[in-house]
Amino acid sequence: MTPTVTLNNGVEIPQLGFGVFQVPDAETTAAVTNALQAGYRSIDTAAIYGNEAGVGAALAASDLAREDLFVTTKLWNADQGHDATLRAFDASLAKLGLEYVDLYLIHWPTPARDLYLDSWSAIEKLAADGRIRTAGVSNFQPAHLRRLADNSSLVPAVNQIELHPGLQQSELRSLHAELGIVTEAWSPLAQGAVLGESPLTDIAERHGKSPAQVVLRWHLQLGNVVIPKSVTPARIRENIDVFDFELADEEMAAIARLDRGLRTGPDPDTLN
Repeated sequence: MTPTVTLNNGVEIPQLGFGVFQVPDAETTAAVTNALQAGYRSIDTAAIYGNEAGVGAALAASDLAREDLFVTTKLWNADQGHDATLRAFDASLAKLGLEYVDLYLIHWPTPARDLYLDSWSAIEKLAADGRIRTAGVSNFQPAHLRRLADNSSLVPAVNQIELHPGLQQSELRSLHAELGIVTEAWSPLAQGAVLGESPLTDIAERHGKSPAQVVLRWHLQLGNVVIPKSVTPARIRENIDVFDFELADEEMAAIARLDRGLRTGPDPDTLN
């Protein structure tokens, strides 16, 4: 059973979920079906991934109750702005075939467009109408979060950011703690870029686990929500098999020393 993290409005999110970034729509249904069978209950997609329909098909075909699932999708940059956000949300919901989503995120702040406050006001409306259970953001930097806090009564429940041993985001994580925002990690394994490194390989050997499992365990012990992605059934199962061991304090400290500002994705201050 995957542990949950309680968000700032009392909703619980599974601490480990399944991401479908870069999975073609035609392959998504099978991947999500495999994930549900392996025990995942949280599925993370986005409008720009082009696979919301594939996710929806897998959810519809499963015999799981809707209330046992946690579904996240995201507002794409081109759809920011108040009215455009409402239209984009309707389109996402239709593709997913759902009555509501559990978490809706602004995908990027795109600061040069300066529309995220307008988008957030639309998301506040969706939350008030019960069409999203929790509202959040993705890739927001400290300045973006502070501006949102100063101009809105709704605090994001989640900020989903690139986070892995090579990019540990301590400034953002401490601001999240201050504001009551849960840290969610995308690219939690740095797309494999750190997995061959000691101390990860040494720790993995010691525990009889893979380096990827060690990194996922590190995230969980930090309190992060984490959404690894894979289309390989064996890897999908491996990534959720991380609840039967624990990293010692010195192992956590050794992984902390791998931080070096390694971005595998875009810089949120310049992506527009």
